[in-house]
Amino acid sequence: MSMVTLPGLQDMIDNISRERNLPKHAVQAALREALLKGYERYRRTHRPDAANFDDEYFSNFEVELDVEDEGFRVLATKTIVEAVSNPDHQISLIEVQEVADEAQLGDTVVLDVTPDQGEFGRMAAIQTKQVLAQKLRDQQRKLIQEEFQELEGTVLQARVLRFERQSVVMAITSGFGQPEVEAELPKRDQLPNDNYRANATFKVFLKKVLEGSHRGPQLLVSRADAGLVVDLFATEVPEIEDEIVRIVAVAREANPPSRSVGPRTKIAVDTLERDVDPVGACIGARGSRIQVVVNELRGEKIDVIRWSPDPATYIANALSPARVQEVRLINPDERQAHVLVPEDQLSLAIGKEGQNVRLAARLTGWKIDIKDSAKYDYEAETRKMEALAEERRLAREAALAEEEFEEEFEEEELEDELEAEELEAELEDEELEDEELEDEELEDEELEDEELEDEELEDELEDEELEAEELDDENLDELEELEAESLATAESELADAEAIQAAYRSQGTGEDGFGTGLSAAVQRP
Repeated sequence: MSMVTLPGLQDMIDNISRERNLPKHAVQAALREALLKGYERYRRTHRPDAANFDDEYFSNFEVELDVEDEGFRVLATKTIVEAVSNPDHQISLIEVQEVADEAQLGDTVVLDVTPDQGEFGRMAAIQTKQVLAQKLRDQQRKLIQEEFQELEGTVLQARVLRFERQSVVMAITSGFGQPEVEAELPKRDQLPNDNYRANATFKVFLKKVLEGSHRGPQLLVSRADAGLVVDLFATEVPEIEDEIVRIVAVAREANPPSRSVGPRTKIAVDTLERDVDPVGACIGARGSRIQVVVNELRGEKIDVIRWSPDPATYIANALSPARVQEVRLINPDERQAHVLVPEDQLSLAIGKEGQNVRLAARLTGWKIDIKDSAKYDYEAETRKMEALAEERRLAREAALAEEEFEEEFEEEELEDELEAEELEAELEDEELEDEELEDEELEDEELEDEELEDEELEDELEDEELEAEELDDENLDELEELEAESLATAESELADAEAIQAAYRSQGTGEDGFGTGLSAAVQRP
């Protein structure tokens, strides 16, 4: 069998496997596909008349790599036929039987169709190189997706590699001993206090594993996601890992709209254990636990507050460190609340450029309006609350009335439909009865017709009997006439015979032996 030699094939596979972190069998599979594409280019070049080369035309061709001898062969699977119409897919029975006598029509044979070393061509080699690069990239993306798909939403250790535009390209690994994979940290997911320099290490949150073919890293990581804070606390606080303390909600503003405002996070925690302080467990002795998280986030301010099922208490805790005097739930349906604070706590409750109240609103899910308790008009706000409550009551009553009306209307429609169905059923019953009556009438008419037909048949039979009797009478008369005629003839003949005998007796015989009386009798008319 012929073979196209590829000097250094073994070293090339080893180098690609090492550089791209791919297993050798994946590199060999990509190389086989690339060489097959190169062979297709070679065939298209040497057979320009064959314009019907489609994607499935070379499906019966395959490439066999020989790593030890450093070369490859092209094999084609052909079907044995009587007359060959496509030499790339078929072979004649006579040709095969010269080698194998037991060959039959419909069998398949594998033939070596490897071109000569010099015929493969420069264009085919370029095509092979391009396809190999693409197949290797596809293999890399597939392996990365399989490796990191289950790690999506977790925190990984990353190392800065380089900068591309405003993004940072980092190297991350899925575990100890695993090869590093490139990940992209976009500008919007970077922290303003981070100092990204080559080989610097950071903890990052794996946001998404991209699928499909595209340029750039396949993994997207973030330093601004709230999941990073949750994971850092879960790592530093054993009570969270043991599920004694749970994180209920997190609100984070890692990239504030203004540079004069630093990043800040509010986190609400709770516990079912009476003897455990969830806030103290997260802060630690002298702030040791929370300080580790703050250091990892490069000095980001973190407020740990106690979650409460009571909305007023929860809102008051969320505005920490401001001291809240009163929380009034103005519109619970639309989750609107007024928070009353002393004048000296007003700016602290609102926060710089409204950051504190903004994070508290995101944490609790309520629309919070900070009010100065000294200037708050209780009577006017109470009237507004009562008016709103009255509006809500009227709206609820109207909604209930509308629901009742709709229910009644639906019930009436249902009753009308039932009546209509009953009426239709009655009509159908009446129609069935009418049809049954019509069927009975038809049966009666058919019976009458049958009786009439029987009577007509009897009349016809009687007529036939009468005709038969008349015919018998006529035949009898004819017989009587014939008998009379026969009797008369017989009597006449008898009389003639008697006359002849009498003539013999009275006259005697003549000279000729016959008497004259006989002659006279004979001559008598």
